[in-house]
Amino acid sequence: MQPVVVLSIAGSDSGGGAGIQADLHSFAAAGTFGTTAITAITAQNTLGVTAVQVLQPSLVVAQIDAVLSDFAVSAIKTGMLGNAAVVTAVADRLQEVDLPLVVDPVLISTTGSMLLDEGGLEAYRDCLLGRAQIVTPNRDELAALLGLAPQSIATTDQLRRCAIELSHATKTVVVAKGGHVRPVDGRVVDLVVNGDHVRSLPQAYVTTVNDHGTGCSFAASLAAHLGKGLLLDDAIDQAQLFVHRALKGAMTWQLGQGHGPIDHHGLQALEQQSRVS
Repeated sequence: MQPVVVLSIAGSDSGGGAGIQADLHSFAAAGTFGTTAITAITAQNTLGVTAVQVLQPSLVVAQIDAVLSDFAVSAIKTGMLGNAAVVTAVADRLQEVDLPLVVDPVLISTTGSMLLDEGGLEAYRDCLLGRAQIVTPNRDELAALLGLAPQSIATTDQLRRCAIELSHATKTVVVAKGGHVRPVDGRVVDLVVNGDHVRSLPQAYVTTVNDHGTGCSFAASLAAHLGKGLLLDDAIDQAQLFVHRALKGAMTWQLGQGHGPIDHHGLQALEQQSRVS
């Protein structure tokens, strides 16, 4: 039996919690084999991003070519792309590829650092989003893609209206993540939006500072499950469950002094089992 191969096109996080590193963890947790095309190198940790070097678009495309020419890739996920030139180059290259594509529009890090230049927003809107099977913005990313202030999306109803607008504009499915929106009855509500059709996915709010890389991990897990042949709604449900468990598993971790990583591999549960046995 051969493992399903998934490709991540994203930036490297030296702290290991997000980006390519989180994607590889998420691919492995889903039982798939991860390949990568690195778009940028970041110097970052749990406290923030201190330096970014975006790679030349030609080198990013060369990495994609190298993987696709040799591996039977089943799904692709994009994360941090860095600037308009890379967004456009990736979109052009993926136009030739008939595979499930999950676009995580990484614009701002968990610690508040900008990870995309100004022209990149237009490149996302004009070139890449319409080629995706599914787009997975959080509240701030959704607002930016629509030209709104993040504070203008404060409720689940406002999140719903904006996600519907983006879905119509891009003609693709939007998973609007509700982690930055005010919880309702102690629950966070993610929304799956396809045109005017909206499916709500409530989950219990997890109080933790260890939430670095949740967006990357959700999108990567979603891509992995699509690559394994799951239907879209089932893949979304599995990805949400994965991230929720990973958040709960890392609640007591103290890795770094800021926003720590999540528990991709259920290490907390394994530790508890070993103590019992």
